[in-house]
Amino acid sequence: MRGVNYREPRGMPYVRREYIKGKPQIKIARFSSGQYKDNFYEYKLELLTTEAIQIRHNALESARLAANKTMARAGDTSFFSSLRVYPHVLLRENKMIATAGADRLQEGMRRAFGKATGLAARIQPGQVVYEAYVTAQNLGLAKEAFKVASSKVGCPMLIRITPLKDASQKEEEE
Repeated sequence: MRGVNYREPRGMPYVRREYIKGKPQIKIARFSSGQYKDNFYEYKLELLTTEAIQIRHNALESARLAANKTMARAGDTSFFSSLRVYPHVLLRENKMIATAGADRLQEGMRRAFGKATGLAARIQPGQVVYEAYVTAQNLGLAKEAFKVASSKVGCPMLIRITPLKDASQKEEEE
């Protein structure tokens, strides 16, 4: 099974797990990491999609790991990141045998429901996939981390940077 076959969201999403034996397990280990501190971080970075797409759970996990690994170079307590999507959609595959004599072994398209092979998240254009909160000194490292994370996902992504603190708020704190 290749992710390119399931990239475009077609038809109704299949999310009813109670009807499926042998449900695939989600591969995402954590949805948030780092240390959350209220009113400490100066910038919020968001990874946005530019088109409607289905992203498989192993692609989401690899993007999260790559971004966290890059941002962890500044220290585990210097950022807070969270994955904002959850893979609900079940992906099914009707496996076909492609060897000699296979025409006598399989039934083709008869009852071709398919076996559950993975999970995916359906994402609309402009939806936030991943976000991180960083300080001003770690902003460059976070941009680099988001570039690496966007290469793990199968569509073009945008990075939106939002300053959380104004210059007037910084002067009041100092």
